[in-house]
Formats: sequence, C-alpha cells, structure tokens
Amino acid sequence: MTETARSRHVWLFPELDTRQAAALAHEAQLPQLIAELLVTRGITDAEAAQAFLHPSFDQLLDPYTMLGMEQAVARIQQAAAARETVLIYGDYDVDGTTAVVLLKTAIEMLGGVVRFHVPHRIREGYGMQREILEIAAREGVRLVISVDTGIRAFAAAEAAETLGLDLIVTDHHLPETAMGLPRARAILNPNQPDCGYACKYICGAGVAFKLSQALLEAKDRERARTKILPSFLKLLAIATVADAVPLLGENRAIVALGLEELRKPVNPGLRALMQVAQLDPARKRLTPFDIGFRLGPRINAAGRMDVASDVVELFTTRDPVQAQTLAAKLEQLNLDRRETEAAILAEILERVALPEFAESRCVVMDGEGWHRGVIGILASRIVDQTGKPALVLAHEDGEAYGSGRSVAGFHLLEAIESCHELFTRFGGHAHAVGFSLPSERVPELRARLAAYAANAITGEMTGPPLACQAELPLDRVTPATFAWLRRLEPMGMGNEEPVFVARDVRLAAPPRLMKERHVALQLAQGGNGKGIRALGWNWAARVTAMGLTVGSRVDVAYRMRENEHPEFGGLELEIADLQPLAD
Repeated sequence: MTETARSRHVWLFPELDTRQAAALAHEAQLPQLIAELLVTRGITDAEAAQAFLHPSFDQLLDPYTMLGMEQAVARIQQAAAARETVLIYGDYDVDGTTAVVLLKTAIEMLGGVVRFHVPHRIREGYGMQREILEIAAREGVRLVISVDTGIRAFAAAEAAETLGLDLIVTDHHLPETAMGLPRARAILNPNQPDCGYACKYICGAGVAFKLSQALLEAKDRERARTKILPSFLKLLAIATVADAVPLLGENRAIVALGLEELRKPVNPGLRALMQVAQLDPARKRLTPFDIGFRLGPRINAAGRMDVASDVVELFTTRDPVQAQTLAAKLEQLNLDRRETEAAILAEILERVALPEFAESRCVVMDGEGWHRGVIGILASRIVDQTGKPALVLAHEDGEAYGSGRSVAGFHLLEAIESCHELFTRFGGHAHAVGFSLPSERVPELRARLAAYAANAITGEMTGPPLACQAELPLDRVTPATFAWLRRLEPMGMGNEEPVFVARDVRLAAPPRLMKERHVALQLAQGGNGKGIRALGWNWAARVTAMGLTVGSRVDVAYRMRENEHPEFGGLELEIADLQPLAD
C-alpha cells in the first residue's frame, strides 16, 4: 500500500493491476469497480468471481480433508453406540460456547450421552484443567473432546492419558512449534502440520461444526445437508463473525448462509437473545455488524462477567420462559461489562499519553484490581486509539493475567514467543493472545516487547491508518453501484467494507449537528448543486474545529449507505474521514 494523504488517518490505497481488473470485468461481465474490488481480494478469474458473489452450501469443504477426522468420527460413533458419557470441554467466549452447543447437539442426535464443561474465566482460566478431568474420570467418562482449546494442552493431555481418558482435540489456535502436538486419540486443527484442510482460518466452532458435519452426514447425508446442518449455520455464523476470522473462502459461505438462516430463528434461546438485542430479522436483514456489535457482546458477557455455561443453556433449552430469563441475564451482564470497561478505559486513556507508552511501538498496560473479563476489549480499544499492538494485564495475588490485540503485519503470538520464558502460560494467534505471568516480570515484558516491536514494526504500520479502496466521485454514488456493492456481502474481517474517496467536494449547506455529537453535511461535487447527505458519527466536534461552512472544500473518505426511511430515505454517505482543502 502507498500513502496518499495524511489527515486524522493515514489514507492507504491497495496496489492494483488495472489490466487484470479490466480482463476480469470483461470475462465475468462485471462493472469495472466491482472487478477492481475483487482483484484486490485475490480473485482474478470469472469462476472464482462467481463463487465469491454467489455463496452456496456446496462451497463448504469436505470435512475429511481435515487431518484426524476419520479417527475422531470413529471414536465418537463408538461412544454413541455404547452410550458412553462424553465430556465436551469448551471455552468461555462466543466461539467456545457455540462450539459446545453445535457438537453437543450433533452427538445427541446420534444417540450419544453428553455432558459439558465451560471453565470459569476467573477461577479456572483458559484451557483444560486436570481437576476437571479427574472428576470426569471418577464419574465414568471415558472420552473427552475439547473445542476451541487444547492444541497446547500438553499437561492436560498427559493427565487424560494417565486417567484412562481418550482425548480428541478440536481447536484452531496455532500449535506450539517447538513442543509439537499434545498426545491425543485424534487432533482436528487445520493449522497442525501436514493438515491439508484448505480453510486455515476457520474458527473453533467451525472445527466443531466440521466434526458435526462428518458425524451427521455419516448417519443420513441427505437429511443432514438439507435440514440439520443449515440450521447449525446460524450459531456458526455468529461465532465466525465474533471471533474476527477472515470472511473469505469457506468462512464467507458460512456467514452468508448463516445470515440467511438467521432470518427465521426457531431456537427459543436465539429468539430471546435477538429480542433483548432489539433485532427483528423479519423487519431488518441482519449483517455481520449486528452479530459483532449486538449479539456477540451479549453472548461474551456471560464468560466475561459470570458463568459462560449460561450460553450453552440458553441455546439448548426448549423452554421459551427459561430462554427469556437467560437472555435477560445476559443483557444485564452486558450492561455491567460496559460500565466496568468504561471506568478502566478512562484511566487507560490518561496513561496512554505518558512518555513511557507514547514512545513505544507496542503498548503494555497493567493495573491492580482491573476486571479480567474486560482486558481483551480494553486491548482492542487501545489499538483503535493508537494504531499500535496492545497488551492489557490485570494483577491479582502476585500474578498478572493478560490479553493482547495486534495490528496488521505484526504477529502478536510470535512477539510473545520471543520472551516465552517469562510466562506461566500463553497462547493465541497472530491477532490476539492470552497469557499469564508473575507480576514482578511485567516490567521486563514491557521492555522486551518494546525492543521487539521497534525492530518489527515499520513507521507505516503505526498510527491510525484508513484503508481506502478507490477514488469514486460523488456522481458515481448511484443505486446501481450500491446494488453491486451489496453483492460483496457479507463484509467483515478479510472482506472489509470498501471505503471510497471523493476529491475536492464542497459543502452545499451549513453543517447540521445531531444530538450534539454527530453531524450531517450536504456534499456536492462538480456541477451537482443539490449533492448528497453525509453523516459523521461522533464528528461534530471535529467539523466545528475545522470551521467548515457553506462553500468549504474537502476531500472525503466515505462508505456508501442506504437510508430506508419511507420519507427521507435513499443513498447517503457515512464519513470515514475528512481533509479540509485550502481555498
């Protein structure tokens, strides 16, 4: 990418082979703009373009291309036939809890007996614990299946073997390169060595879904593909979006199909959750934004603030009254989470400007008494504010518990592996990590990551960049263009919504403030006198400081929107950034 403008953000545009895009436009009979958007996503031929624009169930990959699938299916079928009690060991976030629901449902459909354990974030922490395995063994369990965890659970795997438990690991996190893989009856993880599964960035619930798919298709392929598995895609779409994995390849098909299935929710828990989130799929077509900012946080709130097993209960109960009670609890927990997060964030933002943090290219922020359930969110907030990778740690009884988030181009797991001897435990992937270490080692962690980041992060990787797709004058903001853009949905991580740039745009009317924080501008370009409305969320103070008035000229970075209001609806812009021009 090349830098072309500097304002509140660094505006970045992708390198584009225009001849390749023109060839694709001709071959696939696409508008030039859409062909350019596809080429920048790595799609260069007509067949791939049609697959991208038309997601289907047939695009779901063969589960048996995942290493270990045959062994895992055979052992579970054996357990179901013998009515062995199976323990599913999950995780406390959206990905982990929905993975439990999907695999539990599938095994029970085979006639199996299932119990589950979702760890308490504070009391147990991430990963399988020997104590839970010992309890399971005493109570007659002989098969344990991990979901969204386990690929680095060497001690737990040894404990399972000692206790006479068969262990199947299903996970998507990166393995420990130096240590190899834990001992298990089968390991399902597309990121393990020698695994030929094509979608390497599928989430943990996705791996559980592929195992469920193999099990259910083995029983009744036609019914599984036409009735059962499409309904599973509702929860899998939620997990895929919430876990922020790239919406490309199989993931794109999963989310596209899942969003369509979410238009007709049958599950009492899902219906109750949508109700408290004020989402009505009969009136509004759901998007990844609705999942990421309305449903996901409420599901995550259980594991952050209380007991994540409530999520499994919510999605497995058939009692509408119980579902409403559980959904209401999640709603309150999410409110509690937001209050806790806001209080700590205010303290963090004051400290971020201090020299020790401002000068480092990797922020390591720690505090006494901070709630461990919100540190991951706080790390994301720091990344948003600073454009730097960030780790947030909460001290508790001499131990520091941390969570980290990264920026494009900086592999966070590799960064913490560079000082692995400091940690009690750690894991994750390029964009997010979790870990713990003795509190006394935090200063050394901060110093070593600062040195590592100084060498690994270039200047253009820091600061708040804004990825812009193309220059698109306002006269090309038309219903036809917008209709084509909708065909690129679902958009999200890896398939981001395009940001366009219009140059030398003038204000056709005075700025209008909305609720003091927001602003509406009427923007015109060239001979178009009326122009188009542009909304700037939380832009009121910045527009006022710029002194913009009628006739002011700006470059604007924007996203295209459609207002569906019956009286004043139509196409409009959402402001991503503004750069005033000198008169």
